[in-house]
Amino acid sequence: MRVLAAMSGGVDSAVAAARAAEAGYDVTGVHLALSKNPQSYRTGARGCCTVEDSRDARRAADVIGIPFYVWDMAEEFDREVVQDFVSEYAAGRTPNPCLRCNEKIKFEAVLERAVALGFDAVCTGHHVRMVDGRLRRSVDLAKDQSYVLAVLTREQLAHAMFPLGDCTKAEVRAEAERRGLTVADKPDSHDICFIADGDTAGFLNRRLGSEPGPIVDESGTVLGTHNGAHAFTVGQRKGLNLGGAVDRRYVLSIEPVNNTVTVGPRAALEIDEIVGERPVWSGCDPLTEPFACTVQLRAHGEVHPCRAWERDGELIVQLDEPATGVAAGQAAVLYDGDVVLGSATIRSAVSRARQTSPAS
Repeated sequence: MRVLAAMSGGVDSAVAAARAAEAGYDVTGVHLALSKNPQSYRTGARGCCTVEDSRDARRAADVIGIPFYVWDMAEEFDREVVQDFVSEYAAGRTPNPCLRCNEKIKFEAVLERAVALGFDAVCTGHHVRMVDGRLRRSVDLAKDQSYVLAVLTREQLAHAMFPLGDCTKAEVRAEAERRGLTVADKPDSHDICFIADGDTAGFLNRRLGSEPGPIVDESGTVLGTHNGAHAFTVGQRKGLNLGGAVDRRYVLSIEPVNNTVTVGPRAALEIDEIVGERPVWSGCDPLTEPFACTVQLRAHGEVHPCRAWERDGELIVQLDEPATGVAAGQAAVLYDGDVVLGSATIRSAVSRARQTSPAS
């Protein structure tokens, strides 16, 4: 069985590739070059996307004893991840670029190319498990990445290998050291790779420009101004600059058409019904009737008991108890215990009692 190991330059993907090779698979390592101008992305060896990471991946492949290549995916990454990130913020939504990268780059573009070249599967260092063809949470819940992989289809999962889901991150690092992999102590990557300085608002301003607009309360009273609605996300409290005379306020909604940010008290953030678009059912057939399960609404966010089903091509989620800070553009991922049932991109969220829409 021929396996293409996606090697980011971090410890997880290196150990995953080593395990696949040790299991007897015919493994080839590949690193994805995601920027035409690497200096414009984050620098330093951080476990993903930099020149230093490419070198670390090559050294790991040499230690493992597998062929290694670099694939130029810069054009696809810019189109599917960076431009999508900008356009989503421009539309008043809050995207998850890592989720989109997994969907469009690592398990669409890469898998398509790998199959065309005769590979049977793509192996990655994600902390998830595959059991009987279904995606399950990692045993290390603190590192679980099932949320950002829940956008994958059954067909994509059928060609995926995740060797690390049965161990903790500490065990992965210890194994890397035993194998003589120099990335054993390499820090994890957390930041958005294409925003080198970590200043998301500044990055968006450079792409979208500065456009002043009003900050209003729920009644429409103007409380202040902003330099671009794209700099805000639902649930945000810091950076509103409303002055001490205004009680603590949170972003309730972002309206790009009139460039207005609406703020209000934390209680106004509470929602209990979510509508998601483009549902993907990887762990079960589409739910045609309300089904008791749980839903996760942000990466590393808490899990909420709910009832969920598909209606007219959309995912409907009714929470047992209200949640706050639910932003359009994020993913709603359904679980039955630790098994991923499916996911959808959040389009809107409301309080059934108030019938308002703080996530739109």
